Amino acid sequence: MFLLITVTSVCRVSQCDPAASLKALFDAMWAGPKYLLVFGGVCPSVTALIARSLPALSLVQVSFAASSPSLSNRKWYGNLFSTVPSDRALNAATVKLLQRHKWSRVGLVTQEGPRLSEMKKDLIRQLLKANVQLVSTQSLSEDVCSSLRKLKESDVRIIIGQFDEELTSQVFCCAYRLNLFGARYQWIIADGGAAGWRLGWQESGCRANSLLTAADGSIRLQMKPLSTKNTAGVSGRTPQDYQDSYLTQVFQEGSKVSALHAFAYDAVWVAATALSQVMEAVKHREKYSAQRNVTVSEEEVYKMLLEAVKQTQFEGLTGPVLFRNGERMTSIELIQFQGSSGVLVGEFSTSLQQLRLKNQQLKFNGPGPARDQTLVVPQRQHVSFLLYAIVSSAAAVTIIITLTVLFLIFINRKQRLLRSCSGSQDELLLLGVLLSSSSVLISGLDGASLSNRTLELLCSVRLWTLSVGHTVGFAVLFAKTWRVYSLCSIKQKRRQQRAGCVVLWMFLLDVFVLTSWQILDPLRWVVQQHHTESDAAAQDAVVRPYSEHCSSVNMELWLTAACGYKGPVMGLGCFLAWSIRAVQADHVSSERLTLSVFAVMVFSVSGVSGSLLMTHNPPLQFCLTSSLILCCNMFVLSSVFGPKFLLVQSEAAEGDEGEDEEQLSLLNQELKSQTAQLDVEIETITMQLCDTSESLTREKHDGDVRCVTSTHAAQVCPERKPASPDGINSPDHVWRRLSVQLPILHHSYLPAVGGISASSSSLFSSQEAFVHRDLLTTC
Repeated sequence: MFLLITVTSVCRVSQCDPAASLKALFDAMWAGPKYLLVFGGVCPSVTALIARSLPALSLVQVSFAASSPSLSNRKWYGNLFSTVPSDRALNAATVKLLQRHKWSRVGLVTQEGPRLSEMKKDLIRQLLKANVQLVSTQSLSEDVCSSLRKLKESDVRIIIGQFDEELTSQVFCCAYRLNLFGARYQWIIADGGAAGWRLGWQESGCRANSLLTAADGSIRLQMKPLSTKNTAGVSGRTPQDYQDSYLTQVFQEGSKVSALHAFAYDAVWVAATALSQVMEAVKHREKYSAQRNVTVSEEEVYKMLLEAVKQTQFEGLTGPVLFRNGERMTSIELIQFQGSSGVLVGEFSTSLQQLRLKNQQLKFNGPGPARDQTLVVPQRQHVSFLLYAIVSSAAAVTIIITLTVLFLIFINRKQRLLRSCSGSQDELLLLGVLLSSSSVLISGLDGASLSNRTLELLCSVRLWTLSVGHTVGFAVLFAKTWRVYSLCSIKQKRRQQRAGCVVLWMFLLDVFVLTSWQILDPLRWVVQQHHTESDAAAQDAVVRPYSEHCSSVNMELWLTAACGYKGPVMGLGCFLAWSIRAVQADHVSSERLTLSVFAVMVFSVSGVSGSLLMTHNPPLQFCLTSSLILCCNMFVLSSVFGPKFLLVQSEAAEGDEGEDEEQLSLLNQELKSQTAQLDVEIETITMQLCDTSESLTREKHDGDVRCVTSTHAAQVCPERKPASPDGINSPDHVWRRLSVQLPILHHSYLPAVGGISASSSSLFSSQEAFVHRDLLTTC
């Protein structure tokens, strides 16, 4: 009643065709008798199809070769049990080995085939779950050496191989030719076979010594072929006794040794044990049941058999035989190829999911396990404390000098040479120098001593101080240049008014761009990786420099916007400065003003170019840009304010002589104004004298009147008889007034202030100084 059908005969008839195999199974079941258990299954495709149809047929299958990871799905293959470990266990052991040695970067080379393809897919899933990077996956279907060459080009150091024993010699031959062996590489072969390695038994193009050298140190994961216990199992035989009898029989028959013969032996005992338990249970139930002649239904027998297989547990030839979710719980051996033989260096327990390594047996070709990639040593490039101290000291000196100049300007504002005719432009220029010099102190700070939040705030502060300082400073120089240029051209007043708005408009435009930048795309503190460099001190290691700097998402766009409007203005400023290079104005040589404008232009272009080209070297970038900023500021200070303070110092050394000259200059201005007033009064008096003379002539009709005219337009008309002494316009009174007023005019033209010679002062002591002797007549 309880019969067993083997899938071996079915596969032999169908030749691993799933459709033909399923038809053969149905024909066998139709022909009878009633079958309860299916045994075997070598073809993975046939096994998968039959195992999926087992619940509908009320059958249970016991296999010794069903190791595909897809068969572990108990929802589809709940009635399938295999005594051979699943390939999922091999992949789990591989991942555990990678994690033990902290290998997180691997390459995979596989052979094409149904079983190995499923095994590759499962390994990729497990690697992804364990956060292990799979750099490259190559197939051995084509040229083996070309596939391995691609792994080497990807700098793969840990190579996982999934291929049959037939390709072992060819793979290691190519590895020897490509130098993919030694201390820098580690091979892990996870083929799942139970037989040992046999290198050189197939033609590969390499000598045996070359193959042994390439395979030395590689680790192979394989199923445990026989138990190491020397005790009899369920069959009553020890594993060694069975091995000896099996090999003797195979040699006598001249058959080929199978790697799964011990698993097939245990599978037979699983089926036999389960069937025996079910038969005993059915007999006992029929015999001792309360109701006589009770027959157990086929459905009940099927469930009893399925439960019996699940609960199977005995000591077999391959070790303890038990199932968990249909998979065989056993151990995966780790065999390392050392010299010309394999050494057991560890085991992976599928029931405990634990890896146990024998560190005393495990040997590597190098001082330790191979690295999974070239050792990349990160090297942080930052501004050293010494360099920052030197540059900061120079910036502090520049700031102190600027503050000193600003203090002197405020103290000596009454000095004629320090009074700017263009308002507070000098103070704005010094403010720009202060801001740009202060940015140097901020640019040298990095993440070594400050938090990222603080550094992001300093990024904005540095941007504002440098940009606004540069804008204000150059705008003042541009306004000075424009004013001097306008003095030499037409429409002076309108151009001077336009020059006064240059500073304001450039400042407002700069603030608009910076504010938009700060709101739309604020600066962030980012890390920039640079190109790797070889490390001569360490083998198989490279140095990867990295630096930290301020940046934003659209950094290039904002830099273009910030420099886009400053470039044309600076170009126009250079043109105007070149045009006034020979003009002298405001106690500042136009040549020095021209040099200042050109210096700002050259230093600005050099600073921007150097900063963009030296991003890979932050210390050099900081030193170069800071030096250009400070040199530019010092040049502007010495060119614009140096000549002024030298003149002030020379005037202070002259002492009283300089003060007298200043007083004489003021006196000269006052006398000139008084002279103009006297000229008006003299003209009025002259007109009155002429009117009086004409009236006297009409009354007397006895004399001629001659008018005497002097250099100052003074005219005297004498009469025949002297006028009344009480008349205010009498000639005597006029002569007295002129004798007092004209000497005052004499002092207004002293030689020291541009007047007449002092030797001519005697002319004003007599009447000849005012009228000629020939014109003086007495009435």
